[in-house]
Amino acid sequence: MLEEGQVSGLDLTSPALHAEHDLSAVWRYLRTHHPLHRHPSRAGAPPFWVVTRYADVVTALRDGRRLTSTAGNVLETLLAGGDSATGKMLAVSDGPRHAEVRRIIAGALTSDVFARLTRGIEEQVRSLVAGALEREDCDFGEDVAAQVPLRTICDMLAVPDADRAHIHRLGSSSVSSHVPSHTATDAWTAKNELLAYFIELVEERRGGSGDDLISVLANARVHGRPLGSDEIVFNCYSLILGGDETTRLAMTGAVLALGENPAQWRALREGRVFLDTAVDEVLRWTTPSRHIGRLAVEPTEIGGGRVEAGDIVTVWLASANFDEREFPEPEQFRLDRTPNRHLTFAYGPHFCIGARLGRIQLAATLATLRDQVSEITVTGTPRRVYSNFLGGTCNLPVLLRAA
Repeated sequence: MLEEGQVSGLDLTSPALHAEHDLSAVWRYLRTHHPLHRHPSRAGAPPFWVVTRYADVVTALRDGRRLTSTAGNVLETLLAGGDSATGKMLAVSDGPRHAEVRRIIAGALTSDVFARLTRGIEEQVRSLVAGALEREDCDFGEDVAAQVPLRTICDMLAVPDADRAHIHRLGSSSVSSHVPSHTATDAWTAKNELLAYFIELVEERRGGSGDDLISVLANARVHGRPLGSDEIVFNCYSLILGGDETTRLAMTGAVLALGENPAQWRALREGRVFLDTAVDEVLRWTTPSRHIGRLAVEPTEIGGGRVEAGDIVTVWLASANFDEREFPEPEQFRLDRTPNRHLTFAYGPHFCIGARLGRIQLAATLATLRDQVSEITVTGTPRRVYSNFLGGTCNLPVLLRAA
């Protein structure tokens, strides 16, 4: 049984805490006793509020007027005092500008684009799983899951094939790491290299006729004016982060969950659960984005307490998606769970613009496993990503046997 001192002594900004410990009991304690928890200052950084209940998280994400994303949407930038992409990247923009740029990106994701991407995703997943079956032993995180979202996003952005491995390395390094020695300087360097890379692509494609997303943004106009290069680059960066590492973690987490829950694996293989509900349960169960941050611009009531203007507020999806007030038996992995109103793609104005694409990739993964694989055996110790923002399994040694 956790005690107050144990919880208040935890440092939720620590990547190692999230990678090396199961925080389920911590979230349960906070939901029960302190749904609005004041996290103390660490290493000179300001204190911040921690919101853990499902209903309170929904309330916070819906309220873009009093809780703004423009000062940053993750702990790293909020604690540092701001985000250089404010007003330029969708994730850290609010109001009309956010709606206008979001409309351009959503407009580029036509039914034809999704149909083409879906075909490519399904073919790639089948090919990668077939290769894993030939070898039997594989690291699902590296050999399968890391390949699919990277190719999908790079296809959308028309990134040259020769550059894609480089883009994946920079993208994953900018927000997380697979090793505890990764530093803030390493992340900052990776982010800037990624931004510099996309600046070159944007300038190459201005005035062109391409239908890739970079070309669409480079040639779009809002109120008669083109988007700035920095605005386009920041949104490319956001798409890489939102569409690459998070999907990889969800795909790898799905295989781990199936390997650890043989009854659910049998239900999927025997067709006793629908793919749509299975995808939603995987999304809830893995919750790759652990938290979302906001800055209060005026006082507001939340979680039974009061937040003042200027306070940093973090809502923890990793807790809300397991809130017993919303999900019966939340600690059980159930592929037939319905309803399943998880918050993995957030909520409100900042609902993930790539949600449909993420679902397509997970559905292709589950369908391929169902059709091609008879047995999933975890053969080594899963490794978790080091980050206070992303969470989940990045490396998963498994043995797959063909159906």
